[in-house]
Amino acid sequence: MGIFNKLRNEFIDIIEWVDSSTDTIIWKFPRYENEIKNGAQLTVRESQVAILVNKGQIADVYKPGLHRLTTDNMPILTTLMGWKYGFNSPFKVDVYFVNIRQFTNRKWGTKNPIMLRDAEFGPVRLRAFGSYCFKIQEDASKFFKTIAGTNPEFKTEDIEEQLRNLIVTRFTDFLAESKIPALDLAANYNELSGGISDVIAKDFDEYGIDVTKFLIENISLPEEVEKALDKRTSMGVVGDMGKYTQFQFANSLEASAEGGGHSMASDAMGLAMGMGVANQMMSQQNMGMQQQQQQNTGNQAAPPPIPGQEPYFIAVNGQQQGPFTPNVLQQMANSGQINKDTLAWKQGMSGWEALGTIPALNSIFSNTPPPIPNL
Repeated sequence: MGIFNKLRNEFIDIIEWVDSSTDTIIWKFPRYENEIKNGAQLTVRESQVAILVNKGQIADVYKPGLHRLTTDNMPILTTLMGWKYGFNSPFKVDVYFVNIRQFTNRKWGTKNPIMLRDAEFGPVRLRAFGSYCFKIQEDASKFFKTIAGTNPEFKTEDIEEQLRNLIVTRFTDFLAESKIPALDLAANYNELSGGISDVIAKDFDEYGIDVTKFLIENISLPEEVEKALDKRTSMGVVGDMGKYTQFQFANSLEASAEGGGHSMASDAMGLAMGMGVANQMMSQQNMGMQQQQQQNTGNQAAPPPIPGQEPYFIAVNGQQQGPFTPNVLQQMANSGQINKDTLAWKQGMSGWEALGTIPALNSIFSNTPPPIPNL
């Protein structure tokens, strides 16, 4: 019995991979020193591809299904091994399973800010991140030869760094060429995602990978710019800042009155009242000083009256009026407001005298018509 089991273990007749992981792309069947016998059963499950490699060279590729390894379904390996008429002895060959299902929710993002020129803000720094999905093409031999090689196990983390770098490079170039204003980027996520997906699809194809989904989740401005935009938005919502300030001030006063304590508004109001009184006192003092200065200046620099036009004060109904120039007295005499007996005085006269007795003013009554007689 022991010899029988030993001989049985020397040969492999069932080859399969039950994948329990979520990130394994390629897995090598652990053959070790065992040999695959003629007619061995190869099971390839859905979302898998099996690749037979002979001495580092890809031989046959098997899609999902149950396969019996014979010369009939191993045409390339049969040729490489020189089996012209079939074979009966076991053979050694490496079997790699390739996972061709979708690998979802892979993350990408900019490590450093992207410097762009915006039409409204000028030079700006943007950050972006999102997710994407990919799968290995059904012709897995391209990915196997280009990327994986003969690694016994290849995971998504072994290729994701390269894919992220490629995405960020293409994203930066595409975004800069789009000339979309920074404030309009959010409205164009779908268009940008579709355009960038088409661009990176060509690069991924060179690795034997298909991009099944590409999404932009966020494109953000620097924190200080976002704060400035928030203030700008707040001002737009408030509208009239003067009315808003008055409203807030009134609410603060009301809250202070109800609470019976101090508030910023009440303290500010008291301070404003104190400053107002102080300003009013200073204003009055300055006004008095200006008036005194103007009076002194007037006394020192006022020119003497024009000869013949010295002003006179007159007494009408016991009240002093004036001073009036001779021309104005002429008009008043013509209208009957004054007469020859009206008392007058000017600087230099010793006392009040009747207008008719002042030689310089006799002429104002020469053209005055006599009073209308009573009929």
